Amino acid sequence: MVKEFAPRVSKNKRETIDLAQKLGFDFKYADERLLKGANLDEINLSDVVVKDQVRTKFNDDSIKELAQNIQVNGLIQPLVVHKSLGKYVLICGERRYRAMVLIGKKTAPCFVLSGKTQEELMAIQFSENSSREALHYIDRANGILNYQNATGASERKIQDALGISKSEVHRSLLIGKLPEEIKDAAKVFDIEKYVLVEFDELKENQIKDEIKTRIISGQITKRLHLSKTIKSLSTNLDSFQMREKTSAESKYSQKTGTRPKKNFGKNTPQELSF
Repeated sequence: MVKEFAPRVSKNKRETIDLAQKLGFDFKYADERLLKGANLDEINLSDVVVKDQVRTKFNDDSIKELAQNIQVNGLIQPLVVHKSLGKYVLICGERRYRAMVLIGKKTAPCFVLSGKTQEELMAIQFSENSSREALHYIDRANGILNYQNATGASERKIQDALGISKSEVHRSLLIGKLPEEIKDAAKVFDIEKYVLVEFDELKENQIKDEIKTRIISGQITKRLHLSKTIKSLSTNLDSFQMREKTSAESKYSQKTGTRPKKNFGKNTPQELSF
């Protein structure tokens, strides 16, 4: 029996797809105009190229659960890929892609984009990941920083392109620029976001160095922990500096024969102890 194929349709006459209408629910992309012109097609998973995604932390259990759901109900939302130089680069849906591979699927329905700029693709990728399973704030911060590095966009332009608040853009860029060991610790020890924001605002001194060590080791995970630690270390540092000053004055008086000034009402200095 000869297989029949649908007549070929020229590119200019191909139907563009309203994603929200097609899937039966509203998308949360920052700008759905970026997805105009997408064609729905069945793509071999072996032809899909997976590059670095916004999300770097995946929950294995949730992927297994998603795989079981796909096995029973099928893939409800297609992947989003960008066709370039004969390859299909995965833009959105790495969790779905992993789940499909896990259950041995060979093909998957995909919204195929083409002719998009890197800036447009990053905006689509960021928005889609942010609207799905909770995106770790470190991945979110890295995604926003990568977007800025790739596009040179100002904070205001990032706000408009990604559909997030000005304060969120600013905080995310601060976090994204922190040392990798701090960002890794934030994921491992589930450190509150504002611990990193307030750490970044600290002046460069012994206290900040010690705070960094404690964050990396997981000793500081909550904002309250950070506040108490800063207060304790500041008190000890003040005492240490007072002791050093008193010692210097004493040595000077011994050499010059003058009497050191007394600090009435001061507590006995203690050694700085981290």
